[in-house]
This record gives sequence, structure tokens and C-alpha cells, in this order.
Amino acid sequence: MPALEIETLVKTAIPDAEITLIDTAGDSDHYSITVSSKLFSGKTRVQQHKMIMDALGKNMGGRLHALSITTKTI
Repeated sequence: MPALEIETLVKTAIPDAEITLIDTAGDSDHYSITVSSKLFSGKTRVQQHKMIMDALGKNMGGRLHALSITTKTI
């Protein structure tokens, strides 16, 4: 899955997201993402990660095999 597509999906769901995305295996299938957003304020880490997973939808496990997620509140 192209990095730009991942960023677009996350930005659509979390408009103020500041994103750092790294292709960890060089295969467009394994990524590490760090997302910072004001929308994470007051949410647990699980809730924050769910927001990212929901943004990616059905792509996880199919077009995108592995994603390491770090979230930060701005």
C-alpha cells in the first residue's frame, strides 16, 4: 500500500494529524506510523490506536500487512 494513500486516509479521519510514516521493510507492506493530534486528548492509547485503525479500514490485513502505531497528543 503506498505511503501517500495511508497518509491520506489518516488525514481524512484526523484532519489535524501530524504524520511520520516509515516503510520499515522497504516493501510498502510494513510501516511504522507516528500520529500527533489534538483529537487524541482525553482518549486512552487504545482509543487513539483504534482511530488510526478505523481510518485505514479494510486495508489492514490485506493491502497493509503490518503497522506499528505511536500516537501523541498535541
